[in-house]
Amino acid sequence: MAASIEHQQLPLPRIEGARLLVVVAPYYRSIADAMVEGARAVAAEAGASVDLVEVPGALEVPTAIALAAARGLYDGYVAIGCVIRGETTHYDTVCNDSSRGLTLLGLQGHCIGNGILTVENYEQAAVRADPEGQNKGGGAAAAALHLIALKRRWESRTAGEGAVSSDIIRLAGELDGPRGA
Repeated sequence: MAASIEHQQLPLPRIEGARLLVVVAPYYRSIADAMVEGARAVAAEAGASVDLVEVPGALEVPTAIALAAARGLYDGYVAIGCVIRGETTHYDTVCNDSSRGLTLLGLQGHCIGNGILTVENYEQAAVRADPEGQNKGGGAAAAALHLIALKRRWESRTAGEGAVSSDIIRLAGELDGPRGA
């Protein structure tokens, strides 16, 4: 069913000199490697450089990003990992807490693409990780790059210009519809 749904992707921003840190939990090595390949390809296409670090598991990914962010060495971060449902509730803890950690870092102003897969089985992970298929690693890199471009755009404005603009900035979703809350 999901294969028949049309998905919209924003054009990849060109960001020469952007520095991405890919933080990967290689528990499922072939899945992680495929996702890193996809992330590296998208970063290269956008003109960004990539550094890579590995951490033991998905729960450590947000901590590694927070440690790197505190040093200010990178413009954005790509979280890569895979959590496959098992027989216990540990799956729920890892999925929820790694996602929550990444979201909190994003709300602090860090540009993060979340590529931690949460799937039912290895076959689902393989389809999503394939750089020639769904390329979720590349999608996570693209998300980080879009956020970097948005952050740079807003940071380039001077205080005298004000924050209100008629420019349309679309990260996702429709442009039509109500403009109020």
